[in-house]
Amino acid sequence: MRVRIRYSKLGKVRFLSHRDLARVLERAVRKAGLPVAYSQGFSPRAKLHFGLALSTGYESLAEYVDVDLADVDGGSDGVTHMAVGPTGADIAALLQPSLPTGIMATASTEIAPGVPELQDAVTSSTWEVLLPVDAAAVAATAAALLAEDEIPVDLLRKGKQVREDLRPLLLSLEVRGAPDGTLLTFELGTKPRSVRPAELLAAMRLTEQPTGVVRTHQWIQSDGERHEPIELVAPSPHASVRAS
Repeated sequence: MRVRIRYSKLGKVRFLSHRDLARVLERAVRKAGLPVAYSQGFSPRAKLHFGLALSTGYESLAEYVDVDLADVDGGSDGVTHMAVGPTGADIAALLQPSLPTGIMATASTEIAPGVPELQDAVTSSTWEVLLPVDAAAVAATAAALLAEDEIPVDLLRKGKQVREDLRPLLLSLEVRGAPDGTLLTFELGTKPRSVRPAELLAAMRLTEQPTGVVRTHQWIQSDGERHEPIELVAPSPHASVRAS
């Protein structure tokens, strides 16, 4: 079966690259003794399927990975697998003791065959960015940006300079004051490509470096409705965490 796991990435582990994080999660799955399926061939790899990469230095309350589990009670890989296969909802709790500080598995569920891959399914992400600036000035800039029909920006893609319009991918943008600066909350589309928070800040011509960037949600569309890949039954234990 395939299980989808939701996890958070907070604190010092935000400096792990996407590739390093993938290795950490693969080791954790093995250490937890989960009956993960492996690819065939000369160098078998655990079948973990990751969603949209999180930029190094950013935190997140809503990251996802899909794991293929095999119906086995043992293996030749040196790992003692559990004799009775876990249910999808069990996986997060079983995995958590094997995860490093800063990564918390908050939910898991079995997903049906044919469910689209995370890379294809996620249509937008919600972000929170904390800036060490006055909210009034940022609010004026945000209002002006939302009023624009186009937001042309010059980007570097595969070593080439390209001009793109960010306006269709800026789905919402809110500004509110915070005790230690200004908190921006915005939703950015991922199709036909993802927009990075840094690209939006550049379009706003904000020169101050953010003191924290947190991805709070990822969104998918199915049956005409928008929802998260896994919606938490209870609030995340990190729900009150702000960028810091």
